[in-house]
Amino acid sequence: MATPTGNSLQRLDQDPYLRPYLASIRRRHEKVEHTLHRLTQGQVGLETFANAHEFFGLHRKGGLSPAAAGAKEDGWVFRERAPHATAIFLVGEFSGWDELPAYALHRKGDDGTWEIHLPKDTLRHGMLYRLRMHWKGGSGDRIPSHARRVVQDAATLIFNAQVWCPEKPYQWRRPAYRRRPVAPLIYETHVGMAQETAGIGTYRQFMENILPRIADAGYNTIQLMAVMEHPYYGSFGYQVSNFFAASSRFGTPEELKELVDAAHSFGLAVIMDIVHSHAVQNEVEGLSRFDGSTTLYFHGGSRGHHIAWDSRCFNYGKTETLHFLLSNCRFWLDEYHFDGFRFDGITSMLYHHHGLGPAFDSYERYFDDSVDEDALVYATLANRLIHSVRPDAVTIAEDVSGMPGLAAPFEQGGCGFDYRMAMGVPDLWFKLLKDVPDENWPMGGVWHELNNRRPDEQAISYVECHDQALVGSKTAAFELMDAAMYDFMRVSDSNVIIDRGMALHKMLRLATLSSAAHGYLNFMGNEFGHPEWIDFPREGNKWSYHYARRQWSLRDNQQLKYRFLAEFDKGLMALAGKQELLDRTSPSLLQINDNDKVLAFGRSGLFLFFNFHPSRSLTDYRVEVLPGEYELVLDTDEIRFGGHGRVEPGQHYFTMAIRADNVLQHCLQLYLPCRCGLVLRRMPRTPAVSKQR
Repeated sequence: MATPTGNSLQRLDQDPYLRPYLASIRRRHEKVEHTLHRLTQGQVGLETFANAHEFFGLHRKGGLSPAAAGAKEDGWVFRERAPHATAIFLVGEFSGWDELPAYALHRKGDDGTWEIHLPKDTLRHGMLYRLRMHWKGGSGDRIPSHARRVVQDAATLIFNAQVWCPEKPYQWRRPAYRRRPVAPLIYETHVGMAQETAGIGTYRQFMENILPRIADAGYNTIQLMAVMEHPYYGSFGYQVSNFFAASSRFGTPEELKELVDAAHSFGLAVIMDIVHSHAVQNEVEGLSRFDGSTTLYFHGGSRGHHIAWDSRCFNYGKTETLHFLLSNCRFWLDEYHFDGFRFDGITSMLYHHHGLGPAFDSYERYFDDSVDEDALVYATLANRLIHSVRPDAVTIAEDVSGMPGLAAPFEQGGCGFDYRMAMGVPDLWFKLLKDVPDENWPMGGVWHELNNRRPDEQAISYVECHDQALVGSKTAAFELMDAAMYDFMRVSDSNVIIDRGMALHKMLRLATLSSAAHGYLNFMGNEFGHPEWIDFPREGNKWSYHYARRQWSLRDNQQLKYRFLAEFDKGLMALAGKQELLDRTSPSLLQINDNDKVLAFGRSGLFLFFNFHPSRSLTDYRVEVLPGEYELVLDTDEIRFGGHGRVEPGQHYFTMAIRADNVLQHCLQLYLPCRCGLVLRRMPRTPAVSKQR
């Protein structure tokens, strides 16, 4: 990993925003180099260093084959990192949950590693176990830090680690699957709430019932939420306790592997939400005060506590923490064949204030003392590792601060993420929906925010993700149509609120996707205007699953209007894929008219025209374009999308040569209905255009 040189930073020297901070950028990247050398001593690659999961935790020696069963090395080995412990015992069903001398771990060396070797008959598949940890002044039960299987007892609600060594390990049908979408069209989803019946869905149900829907809808990437084990279901998977264990709520490790394998068979890449920004406070289930100390993986004192999330904050400067987290990245790639990660909470990681309070109103904020440079080094090393192990893997940063360089290559002064979330886009749409009357929407402001990104970074745009759907907020559909959705969503119903809501729902998605930099995201169900919010079972809702599910029957019911929104989204995905809309070029502005509420731009051979005006339709509206013949390929107002059909489907348009102010212009004259978006494709062969006039 070479530090950016003067030549590689020459481009940044031309950037007036970054030029004052080149010394800081160089220093940060030198710190990456120094940290890498500290971890590897220059003797091994980072991918070799990031292998803690193959050393720590419970492992079967000699394997499970008949030949290995009689081998001298057959048996079990368990290792744990606990430098502050004075004694550790394995306790479980095999010991009657008592501390027995035969199950005492022994300290190995001075680095805090403990170890025990056990005969092969000591443990069996499915057995429950824990660690009983002793330290100066106390003791307590702990789940091993690298446990790969953690289960909760339905009656007592107690969590335990579980021995997991099935006689027939999962055999991958597509072990060499490697597919990185040029332009990710991401379907963000949650296995537990993907089913319609009240309760927690399973990996198997998701594979059988939801995967075909996603593939049919035209997406090419799945983003799985809540994969890592978390004790509180209502945390949406963002309060992680066991970083190497796939959540047992949804099924077994084999069933998750089968799900990933099946997704690959549909041609879908699978990325997961990875939560390395913080960890749950729980001490028995989690890592907090793991060996009696609060600082094994975390900062001590107030810095180690996230005041807003009531969770523990990692100390990214510690070798132990880097070993743990980097190995965790590799584990999910190796063990479950995930195709990449969306890193949650990057803003919280990068700043000592966690992004709470100060406004990011100048570039100085990205280079002052509030930045946790250890966290920035970790993020850079994580990207280096992931792309070394899987060059085709996708990494996405969820950062609201706008830290420059996150999604730029390391060699160009960046952190190395492939993409960043364009979080300003949903903020724009929801501010307009909530606070600004339709007739006052600023077209220039809309265009600016849709394209507000650094040219050296790739971004994933979206109208809404799970954040906008959580209880206390509203989805775009619910913000637009609210209670009217309960009474007027039948195909036969006529209602002005529903008409407005459906029209804008489609227009927002078309404008966002067609102007997106390099990728697009949608949260499960929002494509068909899923009503209401997401609310997991909790005391406040009497532990109800009513809002922790997806009502697919609404989308499937031919008598309801939800199917129109779903069909539009499917048409949008097909257009993006067929036309390679996001694969090349950037949007090119054709026209903005704030009075008429018109926005027009071109991209990848497509030309898009939006009339956001709530009531004024425009006849013979002129927009200057390239000369030739144009075909209408998508219309948000089509009958099949629940619109009014004010424009004839599939019609062709011809430019007119017009001389204005002594300048020859080629213009289309269009009928632009109010609250409508049209997509035209320029025909490859263009006949003679009409005469000048």
